[in-house]
Amino acid sequence: MTRLSVNINKIATLRNARGGNLPDLIRSAVHCEQFGADGITVHPRPDQRHIRYDDVYRLKEVVKTEFNVEGYPSEDFLKLVEEVLPHQVTLVPDAPDAITSNAGWNTIKHKDLLHAVVNRLHGSGIRVSIFIEADEQMIEAAPATGTDRVELYTESYAKNYPVDPFKAISSFIKAAMKAHALNLGINAGHDLNLQNLAYFNKNIPGLLEVSIGHALISDALYFGLENTIQLYKRQLLAN
Repeated sequence: MTRLSVNINKIATLRNARGGNLPDLIRSAVHCEQFGADGITVHPRPDQRHIRYDDVYRLKEVVKTEFNVEGYPSEDFLKLVEEVLPHQVTLVPDAPDAITSNAGWNTIKHKDLLHAVVNRLHGSGIRVSIFIEADEQMIEAAPATGTDRVELYTESYAKNYPVDPFKAISSFIKAAMKAHALNLGINAGHDLNLQNLAYFNKNIPGLLEVSIGHALISDALYFGLENTIQLYKRQLLAN
């Protein structure tokens, strides 16, 4: 079964809007796991507008499932994850002022950078995933970086799914098949939700993990956090 990693950035955004500790990010992460999440994802940014570096240290102490930390491989970020030692680091090419992840790595142009970073993280025993678009050329070049997995950037799929689901997913199927042929694990994330998740999961062979934050936390406002996590888990079980 595909694993569900809950991205809790939006909970931190809500907390930071008023200062203090409401909602309690650490307690929320524990509850997500108790309610069925297979992992917790965070994406600390340089401006700390949602997840802060100190949150990452505190989360490491309580997360019992898989801990996935996303980020651009700046020296500060690399030092953070080398101290925290999460199960997985997902490398993203975001500019410091990006609102959210909006592109995948060019694995040809940035091969040397990625190879050096992946080797460094492997030295600390951390599994590495690279955020990447459903582009067979970029997938083809990914093994030269040494990465263990690729995370397919699914914004285009989510955008086009309501119009033509088959057309929306076709490039992702090809990318997944290429990744399998190259012995790369496959994760996915960005704009997956209760409407499009089951179809994506059904059609992407060997999908290991999805990371979902914005839609899931938004749905929790209507359905409650426990019920929402279970709803997403059911989508991953649907045939």
